[in-house]
Formats: sequence, C-alpha cells, structure tokens
Amino acid sequence: MVAEQAVQTSTRVQRKRGKRIQEILTTAAELFGERGFDAVSLEDVAERLDVTKGSLYYYFSSKDELATAAIETLGRDWTARLEALLADLPGSTTERLRALIHEHVTIAVRDYPAALRLFLVPHEWPKAQYERVKALRQQHDRLFRTLVEEGAASGEFTVTSVATVLQCMHAAMSQAPLWCAGLGERARRRSVDELADTLMMLVGVR
Repeated sequence: MVAEQAVQTSTRVQRKRGKRIQEILTTAAELFGERGFDAVSLEDVAERLDVTKGSLYYYFSSKDELATAAIETLGRDWTARLEALLADLPGSTTERLRALIHEHVTIAVRDYPAALRLFLVPHEWPKAQYERVKALRQQHDRLFRTLVEEGAASGEFTVTSVATVLQCMHAAMSQAPLWCAGLGERARRRSVDELADTLMMLVGVR
C-alpha cells in the first residue's frame, strides 16, 4: 500500500513537472517569436510566466538551452501532428494536400500564433539553433513537397514550378495567425477553410 502511494505520488510529480516544462517552453517560444532571440532574456520569460528567474534555472541552465528546447518541442510536435494526419488519411492527393494545409493553418492559428515566427527568420538565431531550425523546416517542408510533386507527376495538379508553389504556400500560411487574430471561433474556422481553398488554386485545383 505504501509502495503504491509512493508510485502515485511520483507519477503526479512527474506529470506536474512535465506540464510546467511545457508551459515554460510555450511561453519562451512565443517570446522568441515575438521579439527575436537577442531581444529575449530569461527575465522576460520569467516575467511573462509570473515566476522568479531562479525558478527557471531549476529546469533550464541558460537561455540557449531554453531556446533549443523550445525549438525542438515546437518543431517536432508540429511536424508529428501533420505526419500523423497523413498517415491516417486516405483519399486523392488533392484531398490529402488540402487536409494538410488546413491542419497546418489550424495549428498555427489556434495553438502557436506567435511561436510560428520562430521558424520564419532562422538567420537571426545563433549557429546551433539556426541549424536546428533549418533542419526542422526542411522536414516540415518535405510533407508538402512530396504531395505537390506527386500531384504534379500524376497530372492531378497543374503547377508552374513546385518550388514557387511551396514558397507562396508557406508565405501565405505564415500570415494566417495575423489574418485570424481577433476573430471569433466560427469566423476563424471559415477563414481557415477559405485560405485552404485559395491555396489549393496554386496547384490548379478549384
């Protein structure tokens, strides 16, 4: 009985710690996205969280470590969710690409509106974080590139250039959080739907 209680207590502590770390990483990602790496300090993160700077050191030893963890967590989570969507999604290339665009924009607007900018200007990051951001962007881009190339090869899509389509697509999706800021739930869903339909026109699908 005592051992069982100890296990339950340990599980609760681990769960609480995991939740706290996720909160710190999400807040840090938002700040880095809003202001850029150089303009954010651990004091800024602590202030946003309404905790002491010392409490952050319990989880992360430096700003570099916190930034790397934020990049890794956000990038891996985002891509994993898109990969999981495609893994379980039947249908044509058109249906799969539209679903991928819709899910990406939904995540950006609903879950990571500020943090998305982490990945838009990687040249502003120190070398170690820059390389990781670059790798995560390439992994993310491959999901879209694979479908666009597949549709173009089969004749399902009509594209002037795969590279140009992807550049336009990512540029538009990166602005979605700004376009949807302040919208109510229903208007936001409609806006995401309209953006997904509009971006499908880049591959000749109406």
